[in-house]
Amino acid sequence: MFYHVKELQFEAKPDRPDPLFAKKMQELIGGQFGEMSVAMQYLFQGWSTRGNEKYRDLLLDIGTEEIGHIEMLATMVARLLDNAPVDQQEEAAKDPVIGAVLGGMNPQHAIVSGLGARPTDSVGNPWMGSYIASSGNLLADFRANLNAESQGRLQAVRLYEMSDDRGVKDLLSVLIARDSYHQNQWAAAIVELEEKEGLLVPSTFPREQERLDVAFTLYNFSQGEESSTGRWANGESLDGHSSFKYETSPKPEAPKPELQPAPPKTHNTLPMDNKTLF
Repeated sequence: MFYHVKELQFEAKPDRPDPLFAKKMQELIGGQFGEMSVAMQYLFQGWSTRGNEKYRDLLLDIGTEEIGHIEMLATMVARLLDNAPVDQQEEAAKDPVIGAVLGGMNPQHAIVSGLGARPTDSVGNPWMGSYIASSGNLLADFRANLNAESQGRLQAVRLYEMSDDRGVKDLLSVLIARDSYHQNQWAAAIVELEEKEGLLVPSTFPREQERLDVAFTLYNFSQGEESSTGRWANGESLDGHSSFKYETSPKPEAPKPELQPAPPKTHNTLPMDNKTLF
């Protein structure tokens, strides 16, 4: 059950209208690393968690908070569009392409949503469920969550630097702070799971069933050898099972593949050197 409280978690009120910045703020709503993505990611991860109530509760706490962040951002977008210069709105309504270029606003804010936020990114791409990661493996998912919060905080910081509106900055400072906590939170959860399961995902697959002779080697597949100086190429492996190695000149194990011609009914291009086909 979800219960909606009409008040906002934090204030979302700009000092003045700015339809161009409303367009930019859409990235934090419906972009790949926007609030819609993390809300759905955490909720689906939580709903799929089996037998780990502490982590399930954590995911549902944060996922539900992110729904509130969507509402705050949607409110900010709507208020940035309030009392925006009428000529920009009228121009966008007459010709969406010219209005978008000359007026700077998202024409869909005027034409489609009636001066409200949309479930899209800053250039109008619709939000997609394929943005979210929910695998059932909590360690894998929490690492994806840490990346999502890192990317989201980076984008919020960039928007903060683009604005001189005190109200906009106040909201962004809150979102940036919450992203800071969420990075700390997921990092702490990752450490806790790694202490129980180890470094690798999944921890349940028998290591003896993989090619361990190629499981700890960095192959030099690009020009230059600067990568050989990294921690990933020297010393004990972080999973504690072997030592990292660096292969300067990797050699192929298998010969060049030779594929048979496709069946005639597929109508592929015929092999040019097969004289018997003509």
